[in-house]
Amino acid sequence: MEHRYTDLEACSVDPAAPLVIVDVDEVLAQFMRGFGTFVGRHGFELRVDRFALFQNIYRPGETQHLDMIAGKALFDDFFRDGGEDLLPAEGAADALADLSTRAGVVILTNAPEHGRQTRARWLKTHGFDYPLVINSGPKGPPAAELAARTQGPSVFIDDLLPQLESVAATAPAITRFQMVSDERLRPLAPSAPDRHARIDSWPHLKAAIAERLFA
Repeated sequence: MEHRYTDLEACSVDPAAPLVIVDVDEVLAQFMRGFGTFVGRHGFELRVDRFALFQNIYRPGETQHLDMIAGKALFDDFFRDGGEDLLPAEGAADALADLSTRAGVVILTNAPEHGRQTRARWLKTHGFDYPLVINSGPKGPPAAELAARTQGPSVFIDDLLPQLESVAATAPAITRFQMVSDERLRPLAPSAPDRHARIDSWPHLKAAIAERLFA
């Protein structure tokens, strides 16, 4: 946890600018597609039949998904050996580049500590060279701390309903948007559009963020 604490402490936020706090997997990166390719190289199949990770991994021909321990091992290995083999979400880099001319951008991602350098390299390679906070667990507390550093409005973007709810509970003044970049996952993702606007297209999401931050 020391590195994550240091990330948050060291993260520079312009106190006079609005702030965009954004997740990585299924928001900036097409994680499930990359992870599916990775598990395929290890002799498994990723079947997108629910909004889950480990419960979608199968041995070929089997109907029972892989157990959590084996799934977690593949996940950890992915961040060692496959974490840079992700495609960016369409339009994400251009949208953030445009928003960053008038707002601060911080990337808040849950990732294992051993994947820190891989994640940082991927972000820089694909045009997401913004301050990075590696988190573990609920994102409400770190999002609240980041938002408190600016006098301007803040927005938070994530694909996971529990993380959106965490931010709503901890820092209700932060405007929340749900984004799911993988078309296969979109109909499966739990949502609460009455509490968190759901926008799965980056051009449309950029417009909604700009309206909130700059209007």
